[in-house]
Amino acid sequence: MVTAYAVAATVTDPELPMLTLADLGVLREVSESGGRVVVAITPTYTGCPAMDTMRDDLVHALTGAGYGEVEVRTVLQPAWSTDWITEDGKRKLAEAGIAPPGAAPRRTGPIPLTLSPPVSPVRCPHCGSADTEEQSRFSATACKALRRCRSCLEPFEHVKEI
Repeated sequence: MVTAYAVAATVTDPELPMLTLADLGVLREVSESGGRVVVAITPTYTGCPAMDTMRDDLVHALTGAGYGEVEVRTVLQPAWSTDWITEDGKRKLAEAGIAPPGAAPRRTGPIPLTLSPPVSPVRCPHCGSADTEEQSRFSATACKALRRCRSCLEPFEHVKEI
C-alpha cells in the first residue's frame, strides 16, 4: 500500500488545481497508525472557503487508497505563509500564467496601517517583463490580485505575498 503521505500529497488545491496541497504548503503532517490516518492542514488565510473541499478531497483520496479511518485536523499555528509554497509549486503557477509570490514581508511588533496598496515588482508570467500594474487588489480568490503587463498587454493573476 502506498504511504498515506504519498496519497495526501497528490490531492490538488480546489482554487489552484495546478498545485497539490503539498506544493501549496498547506499539507503539514500525515501520520498513520493501525489503518487510521490523521492529516494536518493549515488554511492559507482565516475563513478560506476551500478548507471543506480540501478536507473532503483528502478523506476521499485516502479512503479510496484503502485507509479505513481518516481524520483531517486544521492547524492554525504557525500561520500559513506564501513562503511555504514550494519552488516546484511556484514554477507550476508561472507555467499556468499566474505570477508566483515573492518573499513574504517580515515584521515584528505592530503592523503599520497604510492606505495605499503595497508596491512590489511582479514579473509577467507570459513575457517576463517587470513593467506590470495592479488592476484590482482581488481576483478570482482573495489571495490573488489581478494585474496587467504593460509590455505584452496580457492580464494575469498574481498570488499575493502573505
